[in-house]
Formats: sequence, structure tokens, C-alpha cells
Amino acid sequence: QVALVESGGGLVQVGGSLTLSCAVSGGIFSDYAMGWFRQAPGKGREFVAAINWSGDNTRYLNFVEGRFTISRDNAKNTVYLQMDNLKLEDTATYYCAAAEVYPLNYNAIQFWGKGTLVTVSP
Repeated sequence: QVALVESGGGLVQVGGSLTLSCAVSGGIFSDYAMGWFRQAPGKGREFVAAINWSGDNTRYLNFVEGRFTISRDNAKNTVYLQMDNLKLEDTATYYCAAAEVYPLNYNAIQFWGKGTLVTVSP
């Protein structure tokens, strides 16, 4: 069974930066396209960013493009989300996701992490 474990969430001020990590175990990491989704309080889960198996193609939610960067290290079985210039609206629980198809879509996700909370304060 593939397991995804997120880390790196926390409290940050507007304009600050955080880097999320997602460590993957139990499978062949390079078989999976990886992504990040988020869910704000009282809202549905939304796509944030995705990266293909080799890491040479990425996609982003329009609102985060230019501020967030997704990357992966296939040798470390880890995917990252570098978040810069954070805004209040970025406050959410961030979930790591894995799928064998790319581009990612919610219905194709095979494995989810449990999430890490990011809180952006004024």
C-alpha cells in the first residue's frame, strides 16, 4: 500500500514563504504523477499543483501560478511545494496526492496524504 506523509505546514505571515514536503513509501514513486490539493475551512477540496512522473511538466491553479513551485526528487521519493508571497486566501489544509495518470484530476487520485495545515496571518 502506498503511503503519503506531508510535512512543513505551519503559521506564516502574509508575504512569507513555506515549503511543504510529501514523502512517499510503499510503491514505485516514479510510477506516479504527484499533486497538491487544498481545502479551506467550509470549502471543497481544490487542485493546487501537479507534476508528471519525470518532473518536466507542471500545472498550477491560476491563483497560485508564479507564487508556488512544485518539484519532485525521484531519488528521495519526495514531492515538494514551495509557496512564496503567501496570501490570506492560501490558508487551508494541503493534501498530497498520487495518481498513475497525468494531468491529475480529483477522480483519478489513487492515494491521499492526511494533510498539513497552512495558516497565513495578517
